[in-house]
Amino acid sequence: MAPSRRFSVFSRILHWTMAVMVVAMLFIGIGMVASLSDYHWLLTIHRPLGIAILVLAAIRLVNRLLHPAPPLPAHMPGWQRFAAKASHVLLYALMFALPIVGWAMLSAARYPVVLWGPLLLPPILKHNAMLYAELRELHTVLAFLMFATFLDHMGAALMHALIHRDGVFDSMAPWRARASAKTMKRAG
Repeated sequence: MAPSRRFSVFSRILHWTMAVMVVAMLFIGIGMVASLSDYHWLLTIHRPLGIAILVLAAIRLVNRLLHPAPPLPAHMPGWQRFAAKASHVLLYALMFALPIVGWAMLSAARYPVVLWGPLLLPPILKHNAMLYAELRELHTVLAFLMFATFLDHMGAALMHALIHRDGVFDSMAPWRARASAKTMKRAG
């Protein structure tokens, strides 16, 4: 039996849900930096959304280990295969690192991580103002790296969808794509 050329429905739901969440987090983070008047309101969204991303990243990693990605097209050059795999590893690492660093940063500052109402996460570090400052800077650097990696991922997806039309984008598309003549010729 030939391997599927599409991700499972659950994988696609996780992917697109997390894509929306990550984009929202990036914009909320920018808003937090740019606005003093909305900072606390945005922070009340930012904290639980970050923890939700962390939980979904763990679910997504387990799902990815149980259901590997469809194979990349045979015609794809080796450097592009390497870049695709490396960017996915980096995205997964950042989906874990950003929320954990944010949680550690808040813990070091003795700020509570409020999930909803009275539901708080326990601190994962002891109070340390110097460590808080370093983690805050690291959180910012990781956020910029996430933004750049996300743009790279989106650019590669659009390249596969609009230029190569090789089925790579279709494998994660939320809809069932019609096979193009070029894709059918390569598959056959």
